[in-house]
Amino acid sequence: MSIETKIRALAKKYAVTLHQKIKARVEEMRQDDQSHYLIYRVLGIGLLEGQKIDEYQNTGRFLYNSAGRFLEEATRLCFKTTFPDSGTLKIPNTRGQRPKTFEIDCLVENQAIEIKWRDATTDGDHISKEHTRLQVIADNGFVPVRIMFYYPNREQAIKIQETLQTLYRGLGGAYFFADAAWEFVQTRTSIDLKSILEQIAEDS
Repeated sequence: MSIETKIRALAKKYAVTLHQKIKARVEEMRQDDQSHYLIYRVLGIGLLEGQKIDEYQNTGRFLYNSAGRFLEEATRLCFKTTFPDSGTLKIPNTRGQRPKTFEIDCLVENQAIEIKWRDATTDGDHISKEHTRLQVIADNGFVPVRIMFYYPNREQAIKIQETLQTLYRGLGGAYFFADAAWEFVQTRTSIDLKSILEQIAEDS
């Protein structure tokens, strides 16, 4: 089975599951208490518009989660095809008690690759947690690499990513985002993941 066939099958599985979850949540919401729409109306949001906002807010969470998990799994499939011994790995936390372990998304030879479809966090605590994780990776003799396919748009989130980029480089690692992330996957695996996904999208 070709890598494109595998990714197509993966995409179909995620799409079916996503639509099932969305349908179930919308049906569930129709039974919810809607008394809070009073406040929406006070703020100039009509009943129907308020219902749509609530539906999109709830179903959007499913979409973002599914998108991230799908792209991470598709990326791992590319690495697994070229590097059969690659995969996830849990390593003990050598820098503290919590968490007890950290998980590497995809260990390829000596590279501990963190895969993100996008990261819009603006939480400063995220930096200290990530710094600890990177130190633990280095303690275990691995090179930390982060690939993020879609860069955030908001200024505070961008600043967080710039700080993370400095942390990765400071520990001898690398940080690839946007076009560079797709290029890194293609260079390491000889698989043009972006082109495969674009073709799937066109066929949908």
